[in-house]
Amino acid sequence: MIGSGTFILELVVALAAGAAIAALWFRGQKSAAPIDDATRPIAESLARLEAQVRDLEAQRQRMMGGIEHQLGALGKETVALSRALRVPNTRGRWGELTLRRVAELAGMVGNCDFFEQESGNGQRPDMVVRLPGGRTLAVDAKVPLAAFLDAEAATDDASREAALTRHAQQLSRHVQTLGAREYWAQFQPAPEMVILFLAGDHFLTAALERDPELLERAVARKVLIATPMTLISVLKGVSYSWRQEKLANNAEQIRRIGQEFYERLRGFADTYTEVGRQLSKAVDSFNRSAGSWDQRVLPSLRRVQEL
Repeated sequence: MIGSGTFILELVVALAAGAAIAALWFRGQKSAAPIDDATRPIAESLARLEAQVRDLEAQRQRMMGGIEHQLGALGKETVALSRALRVPNTRGRWGELTLRRVAELAGMVGNCDFFEQESGNGQRPDMVVRLPGGRTLAVDAKVPLAAFLDAEAATDDASREAALTRHAQQLSRHVQTLGAREYWAQFQPAPEMVILFLAGDHFLTAALERDPELLERAVARKVLIATPMTLISVLKGVSYSWRQEKLANNAEQIRRIGQEFYERLRGFADTYTEVGRQLSKAVDSFNRSAGSWDQRVLPSLRRVQEL
């Protein structure tokens, strides 16, 4: 960032003045030229330097004005986003979009069922991950974030700490809700585990700082608290399982096709052998008929011809 224009101008003027005095002294020692002729180039250089410094200062002012404008716009957008996330429907929709994006990054969209928000008892998950063997994983992105947003908007440390404590408590209560069997009783077979999806690592970090045993209690209730990177890792593992399942299914199909091919080939060989036997019989019959022709029929025909 460019410093104060006034300070730079004063520094340049002082250096130029020192250089002018030194030049005058040397010229006075070596030449009798008029002082004006000696100082004119220095004055012109000073004028050019002053113009450049003023241009730099003007550019700095414009740049600072642009930055202030962008910061103001960013602040307004941040406030708007914070207000929007306080609305449950908007916050839920944001979580759903983030959840779908994570599934896309993991290459698991084809093996995931997404559910839009619905009114009712709120027991419907936002996404169900299909596992090999007909099993499933339920994913819930409806996380309470009001206390966390209060902490972000707090103006003093005490209010911020109190809000973050409420955030940890809200997250803990949500884990208890998801741990109830009623949440996934609608699926058969029941999900192996329910994943509580947090759309940002900072949401989980803030809660763990106030409740370090949160993860342990969640796992005991078959609830996995996952941030985007954690969920991507889980879905990548599931995707690998599906590839292995596909390879196993292909191997089984190859085995069945091979067995069927063997049975058909054996039947063809039996038929081919029977054809050979029939051909042998036909050759024998042909040879006997040829011998009978030569030995019995032709002599009679010759006698008839002779008579």
